[in-house]
Amino acid sequence: MAQLLRVSPISFLSKPSPKSPTMALNQIKNTNKSSTFSSSANTTVKDSNRKLPILLFDIMDTIVRDPFYHHVPAFFGMSMEELIECKHPTAWIEFEKGLIDEVELARKFFKDGKPFDLEGLKNCMRSGYSYVEGVEELLRALKHNNYEIHAFTNYPIWYKMIEDKLEISTYISWTFCSCIHGKRKPDHDFFLEVVRHLKVDPASCIFIDDRIKNVEAAAEIGFIGLHFKNTDLLHQDLSQMGIDISCNQH
Repeated sequence: MAQLLRVSPISFLSKPSPKSPTMALNQIKNTNKSSTFSSSANTTVKDSNRKLPILLFDIMDTIVRDPFYHHVPAFFGMSMEELIECKHPTAWIEFEKGLIDEVELARKFFKDGKPFDLEGLKNCMRSGYSYVEGVEELLRALKHNNYEIHAFTNYPIWYKMIEDKLEISTYISWTFCSCIHGKRKPDHDFFLEVVRHLKVDPASCIFIDDRIKNVEAAAEIGFIGLHFKNTDLLHQDLSQMGIDISCNQH
C-alpha cells in the first residue's frame, strides 16, 4: 500500500515548528489501518456547497512522467550522473520559482555557461510528457464525482507545454504552481499559502506526491499526505479512505 502520513495539525496563523524526518516517518501509517473520512468531511458543505475533501496532486512523476529523468540526459548525450554534475546547482530551481525566464535559464543552465539548443530541449520535454499509467482514468473518475482537484507542483512556466499536450485542466486546476507563487515544496510557506487560498482546514485536504519529503511537510501543516508509488495503490488507498472513485458513465 501507499503510505498515509498525518501529524497533529498546527495553526496556519503561526510559524510551524521544525520536525525531524525521523519524527515524521514514525507517524506514517498504512491506509488500511486508517478510518475513512467522517461524514462531515466527505460530503458537501452546506454553507459553501463545497464537496470535501479537496485533492491536491503533485504533477511530475505523479500525474505526468518527468522527461528530465527519462529523456533529457540523452538529449545532452550524458548520463544522469554527468548531467547532475555539469548543471548549475540553482538555475532550475530559480526557473521553477519564476525568478528567471527561459533565456536566463539557457544562459546559466550549465556551470561553465556552455550554450545549448533551448528550443531542442523544449521539444524534447514536450515529446516526453505523458500521463503516468492509469492516472488519467483516476482523474476522470474523481472529476465525474465532483471532487475539487488542484495541481500543487514545483514547475516552471513550461507547465503550459504540459497543458497544451495533455489538457490536464480537463480534470484539475493549475492553481498552485511554484512559478506563479514564487515558492516551492517542501517550504511550509507554500503549504500555508494553499490553506489561505482554499479557505479550508488543512485536514480537509488530501495531498498526493511521489516525494516523501513533500508528504512529510504537508503532514506537518495538518494535510493528509499520500506518498504516491503507482496508480493502482493510490486507487486502493483513496477507496479505503472513503473517496468515491467510481465512474459509471454510459
